[in-house]
Amino acid sequence: MFEFLIKKLKAHPRKIVFTEGTDPRILEASARLLSGTFLTPVLVGNEEAIQKAAEEIGFNIRGAIIIDPETFEDMNKMVDTMVELRKGKMTPDQCRAALKQANYFGTMLVKMGYADALLGGATYSTADTVRPALQIIKTKPGSKIVSSCFILVRDSATGDREVLAMGDCAINIKPTEDELVEIATETAATAKVFGIDPKVAFLSYSTLGSGKGEDVDKMRNACAKAKAAAPDLAIDGELQFDAAVSPTVARTKCPDSKVAGHANTFIFPDINAGNIGYKICQRMGGFDAYGPILQGLNAPINDLSRGCNAQEVYSMAIITAGLCND
Repeated sequence: MFEFLIKKLKAHPRKIVFTEGTDPRILEASARLLSGTFLTPVLVGNEEAIQKAAEEIGFNIRGAIIIDPETFEDMNKMVDTMVELRKGKMTPDQCRAALKQANYFGTMLVKMGYADALLGGATYSTADTVRPALQIIKTKPGSKIVSSCFILVRDSATGDREVLAMGDCAINIKPTEDELVEIATETAATAKVFGIDPKVAFLSYSTLGSGKGEDVDKMRNACAKAKAAAPDLAIDGELQFDAAVSPTVARTKCPDSKVAGHANTFIFPDINAGNIGYKICQRMGGFDAYGPILQGLNAPINDLSRGCNAQEVYSMAIITAGLCND
């Protein structure tokens, strides 16, 4: 999976903003990225402090771009651009104050073309990464919400690689039917980036009418709307998880389904189910989990867990930059 993304980036090298420039995990990942020459880190913070932190822990970040909000020569231009983007919701002084914060400053670097993508959240909350993205980058045409998915990867003993997509596990707490449609189409699009031929299952405690209730109706209706919105996608539901992944169960519960038994892209009814589901796969199923990958924005911006390690930063940086359009 990463070989494919690295090959793509070598053909189209990118610049990625890290909002926490002195964080040891960011510096370690940046040093590793620089050795690969396909992705240039843009570190936000005081240059002297970043260089000192890198030297103290022994990471070579020569070649990284370091930009300090305090000395950025185009700050006035950035303030004017942000005022225009906020359309009267923030004064120039408020914008200037916000741009002293690395999350807002880094997002504006992407918006203004100084970088192609952003990865934050090593010390920021998810909300502190997503909020500037919504205010500045905004959703792309045709998207009404920002959603997320996780890519889960597991190698079998035979050498086969299983890659799954799961959404939405991190952003939308109780999505509506129409929001689930958007989550499904965006998650299927993300799945394709990672080489998955998406077979999309809308998950429930019911399989094609075996159960009753509002939650079942929501997933059934959302599935029907998704089929109408994306007729070229393989979509089915509502499906129980066993029917979605087990050919044996599918033959019993829904023998006519073209998705059941072979699903690889899963749409959860709410964040509770999604968050629990992907973590069960990760902790008990032996899958590596990559994400949350944010979907629906005008540029690739992603969020790290505050408990991440340098390897996760490196992997998510490649994933985030790999989502850039050619």
